[in-house]
Amino acid sequence: MNTSLRIAIVGAGPGGLTLARILYRHGVHASVFERERSPLERPQGGTLDLHAESGQLALQRAGLEDAFKRIARYEDQGSRLMDQHGRLLFEAPNPDAGDRPEVDRTALRQALLDSLPPDCVSWGASVTGVRSTGDERWTLHQGALTHGPFDLVVGADGAWSKIRPLLSTYQPQYSGLTFIEFGIDDADRQHPHLAALVGRGTLQVAGEARAIIVQRNANAHLRGYAIFRVPSDWGADHLSLPALKAQFHGWHPQVLALFDAANETLLARPIHALPVGHRWSHRQGLTLIGDAAHLMSPFGGEGVNAAILDAAELAQHLLETPDCSSAVQAYENHMFERVIPAAQGSAEAAAIQLSHDSLALSLAHLHHHLTPQ
Repeated sequence: MNTSLRIAIVGAGPGGLTLARILYRHGVHASVFERERSPLERPQGGTLDLHAESGQLALQRAGLEDAFKRIARYEDQGSRLMDQHGRLLFEAPNPDAGDRPEVDRTALRQALLDSLPPDCVSWGASVTGVRSTGDERWTLHQGALTHGPFDLVVGADGAWSKIRPLLSTYQPQYSGLTFIEFGIDDADRQHPHLAALVGRGTLQVAGEARAIIVQRNANAHLRGYAIFRVPSDWGADHLSLPALKAQFHGWHPQVLALFDAANETLLARPIHALPVGHRWSHRQGLTLIGDAAHLMSPFGGEGVNAAILDAAELAQHLLETPDCSSAVQAYENHMFERVIPAAQGSAEAAAIQLSHDSLALSLAHLHHHLTPQ
């Protein structure tokens, strides 16, 4: 690889930062542009499980195995499934026995940032345009500011990517599902009964065409999602705890206690996805990774894993292939095929959510994947 190549990465999420880190580790300094003004401007979302064959592999290539082990929670890999009457239908027998440890998104992002030089990320840099220079290079525009030219611009800027329209006409489509996110602070001390209800990992409660998923995060925080199949704008009118609790009228008091303990900050998260098999024709100097390339629903936990594996594979091609355009094309051709099974599984899981037999299907899935054979 020509280490003098100028590379811009739009988006300082896990995918963009992993790409910057691997390149930096091999002497290539990429410039990362992030619209958020600081790493903690907004919540980064809940916990996620990093898979050995994808997320953990990418962090190994980034030289961050030790950093990952410091923030990984192997003890929180459990799963529990209940119905709306409070009946426990499934519980993972060994919540610390798997190879997909949980890690908080904020902690993962910070570990990646700590591995990069301070000037790598430009914060508060909202990209308003990307323009060709006419010689197969690109400039980034931030209002009146111009950055570049760059030999390669990587869109790592998520679901509503500013880079994707230069490569693809597709936009994410609403899945029909909306999550209302809520949080419970200091659960072990303030709400031990709820901490025990959730257990070491994730609790799912389903019934009557709605569901609740609650995940244990670091620092005894419980992050919950009430799930509905509703119009995409429905959530904005239901961002109060009384309104949310009313949607579960008649459910077991132990489950409803989750809303009584929640703090007042609620977020509506309509779930969108790109088509399974989304791809584009190669265009020199541009590419996509992560949600910008293959946004999928959160069911299956593949999104971040796929994003940072994208980063690792793109970095490897760039480092091993003298010609930048050939390296990017090789990455794209492989990535298009690699993500299809994960995207297909995610789409199928979203489609059956809140159906008449979703509880039985969830129970069968947990028995298949989490019961020792």
